[in-house]
Amino acid sequence: MLDQIARIFVGFDTKEVVAYHVLAQSIIERSSVPVVFSPIVLDNLAGIFNRERNPLQSTEFSFSRFIVPYLCGYEGWSLFMDCDMLARADVAELWALRDDRYAVMCVKHDYQPKIDTKFLGQAQTKYEKKNWSSVMLFNNARCKALSKEFVNTATGLQLHQFKWLEGDDLIGELPPVWNHLVNEYDYREDAKIVHFTDGGPYFDEYRNDDYAEEWFAARERMLFVQQRQG
Repeated sequence: MLDQIARIFVGFDTKEVVAYHVLAQSIIERSSVPVVFSPIVLDNLAGIFNRERNPLQSTEFSFSRFIVPYLCGYEGWSLFMDCDMLARADVAELWALRDDRYAVMCVKHDYQPKIDTKFLGQAQTKYEKKNWSSVMLFNNARCKALSKEFVNTATGLQLHQFKWLEGDDLIGELPPVWNHLVNEYDYREDAKIVHFTDGGPYFDEYRNDDYAEEWFAARERMLFVQQRQG
């Protein structure tokens, strides 16, 4: 019964609050299965996640995303997503791709970032397996290496390059439509999750990027519902 509900953990950043809510709205609108949202908020993780912020972190959830299997008690499956995304398809399609042969599943990007600076002037870091961890299906029982102690002390590369696994053969591959990088890849109509990785439409300089109109439309629907219920 547990895995019939899509447990979705979303990175939460105090600089991108609206991003979390619009992503949740876009998922709810299209989902054909029950979903449970858990924002990864640092203030909610006292006593669990306490590592100091690294100057190279572009978001507050850069490392805390890896605490998800621990939060699930290493049971069932869970989905992690960055907040700067928009769902354009039914998340049930993604949830159905879970494969017990793997410990974690993700889109295996192979690219070099086109820009050196991200939103709010933050440096664009470049490393192998970049953005693999921005959408992850965790097979929680096979991710026990992600203990609370390890997540609090491991290096960024140990975490984001999946060095906590015994080998890369435990990383399953998701189709690239489930984590389409806006501005890094050409526009594609069939993208199911779009990722505003360099900066979301809620920042002025990215308001005209691909899929921005869709993001604003989702925001307007969310606000309309709030106003109507208010």
